[in-house]
Amino acid sequence: MSSVNKVGLDQELRTVTGLTQQQLRFVHLLEYTAPELDEAVERELEDNPALEAGDTVSASVEVTPEGAVSTRVYDADNCRGPIDYTTERMSRRDYSDSSDNDYASWLPAEGENLYDSLERQISERPLSEEEMQIARYIIGNLDSNGYLRRSLNQMIDDLAFGPGIDVSRAQAEHVLAQIRSLDPPGIGAFDLQECLRLQLERMPAGKVRNNALRIVRDQFEAFTKKHTPRIAKALKLTPAQVSEAIDLIVRLNPKPGAALGGSADNARAIVPDVIVDNDGGNLTITLNNRLPELRIDTTFEQAVRQLKTTAAERRNPKKTNVFITTRYNDARDFIRILRQRQQTMLDVVTAIVRIQREYFLTEDVYRLKPMLIKDITAMTGLDPSVISRATNNKYVATPWGVFPLRFFFSDSIGDENDEGSDGAVLTNRKMEAEIEAIVEAEDKRHPLSDEKIRLEMEKRGYDVSRRTVAKYRDRLGVPPARLRRSL
Repeated sequence: MSSVNKVGLDQELRTVTGLTQQQLRFVHLLEYTAPELDEAVERELEDNPALEAGDTVSASVEVTPEGAVSTRVYDADNCRGPIDYTTERMSRRDYSDSSDNDYASWLPAEGENLYDSLERQISERPLSEEEMQIARYIIGNLDSNGYLRRSLNQMIDDLAFGPGIDVSRAQAEHVLAQIRSLDPPGIGAFDLQECLRLQLERMPAGKVRNNALRIVRDQFEAFTKKHTPRIAKALKLTPAQVSEAIDLIVRLNPKPGAALGGSADNARAIVPDVIVDNDGGNLTITLNNRLPELRIDTTFEQAVRQLKTTAAERRNPKKTNVFITTRYNDARDFIRILRQRQQTMLDVVTAIVRIQREYFLTEDVYRLKPMLIKDITAMTGLDPSVISRATNNKYVATPWGVFPLRFFFSDSIGDENDEGSDGAVLTNRKMEAEIEAIVEAEDKRHPLSDEKIRLEMEKRGYDVSRRTVAKYRDRLGVPPARLRRSL
C-alpha cells in the first residue's frame, strides 16, 4: 500500500478596506482634545503657506425645551475659549515687578516621593509632637496630585475616632497652613481655585501677580470659561492687563504633587472640549476652541486658477506648479476635514444632550437615562467607531463641574422592564449614586458589607446581586467594609 502526497492550492477571496489619506486625517483630528486641536491648526498654518487665518470663530448649538436645534457661528475673541493649563513647572520668568524673582526654583531631593518630601520638610518646622502627628495625618490624606479630598472637619473627626487626638478647628487650620507653606507651592489645596491662589500668594507682589490673584479669587468662573471682557469689566482692568494676568495663571501648576509621583511625564489639567450652559431651559452647546476661520491664501487661489486655464502648463508641469497645486489641495482638504470634525463633535454632543436633557437641567444623577453608542448612531447616522473616537478622552463643562463625555453613557442593570423605586430603570450611574449615598451615611465604626448594602438597595426598590454591588463599589473606588472601619 502506497501513500500519495497531494499538493493543492486553495483560493481565498478577501475584501480589504483601506482608509484614504483624507479619512486618516479626519480620524486624527477627531481624536484630538481641544488643546491638541488648537495646536494642530497652528502647526498646519505654519507648515502650509496656502492656508490663511481669519477671525477667531466658534460654533454653538442651542437645544430648546421643544427639542429644536439651531446652530450659530460667532466671533470667539469676546467669548469663551480653552484654559490650557501648562504642565511644566513654573519657569523663572519675571511675573513680578522685580528682576530678582526666583520663584519655583525648588527641586525635590533625589529619589523622594511627594509624601517623603513633605514629611522631611514638616519635620524641620517648630511644631509640637501632637501638631506633628496632625501634620503627618493630613499629609497622608493628600492624593497623588497634592490635593486634599477630605474636608478639614472630616479629618478632625478621623483623628478623634482613630488615634484619639482631640483637635480644635483652629489647631487644624494652623497645621494645614504650615503644610501649605511647604514646597511645591499649591500643595494641600481642596480644589483647583485654591491651588492656583496658594501658588500666586507665594509669589512676590507685583502688578501682574496682583491682578492674577484678583482674577483667581473673584472671577474664577469667568476665568475658566475665558470671558475676558467680563473679567476686565468686573475688575476695572484693561484687556492687556487681563491678558498678562491670564498668561501668568495658565503657567501655574494645576497638579503640584504629580511631579513627585515617580512619573517623568508632567501632569496636565483637564481642559473641557465642550461647554453646556442652561439659559432658562435652553441648553447651549459650545465647542471650547479658539480656532481661526481658515481660508486659502488669495495668491494661491489666483495661481491655481491661472494654471487651470493654461493648457501648455498642464502638459508640461514645472516643479513650482506642482508645489502650488499640492499646497492648495492640502489646504482645501484640511479646511474641509476640520469643518467635518467640528460638525461631528457638535452632532454627537447635541444627541447626548437631547437624550440626557433632564440631567443637564437638574444636575440630578437619577435623571440620567440608559444610553449606548448605538442610541447616538440612531440619532446622528454616524458610524459607532466615529462616535467612540468623538467621545474618547473628551470632557464637557457644565455649570456644576467637568465630566468625561463617557460619563453620560450607561446601560440598564438587569431587565429593562424592572423599574426602581422612582419608576425608572436602574442605570450604572444610579447604581453608583445609591451605593455612594449608602456608604456615606453608614456608621464608620460598623461599615456595611456588600451584602448589607445589597439589602439597603432592596429596601429602596432595587433588586441587584451582591456581586453587582461589589463590582460598582470597586468602580467607585470605595474600599471593602474592613478597610472603611474607623476605630
